[in-house]
Amino acid sequence: MKKLSLALVLLLLSFGSQSIGQTIRLRTSSVSFIEKNGKGKWGEWSDFVKADLVVTIDAIKDRIIVNSPEIQVFSILSYGDKIETETSKTVPFDCIDNNGSKCKILVITRKDEENRMQFYINYSELKFVYNIYN
Repeated sequence: MKKLSLALVLLLLSFGSQSIGQTIRLRTSSVSFIEKNGKGKWGEWSDFVKADLVVTIDAIKDRIIVNSPEIQVFSILSYGDKIETETSKTVPFDCIDNNGSKCKILVITRKDEENRMQFYINYSELKFVYNIYN
């Protein structure tokens, strides 16, 4: 009987210790990009263009999906610590895209701009920023 009780407690503890993730869906309104020039310096951000897309951050499957015309899938390699300042909150993710390229994804809430949210995909030579509906 003691062995059965111990087995039941161990079983419950193993289920209770698993982390429970969540799935977050964000809707974008527009997108802009910037790239490095031949000299390795960042150019100018492009004008924002309409981009009505859904971005899914799936902590259960450790992936981020951008439902653009060509679906972008990012595997989350690591979750960074939230960074909070007087003007913003940033949640970083180290990722690898479906082509094997490493990137850093940031979800930024601009506290000084009525909590406007932005979603950044940062590669070493190219960056995208999506404005998120509140």
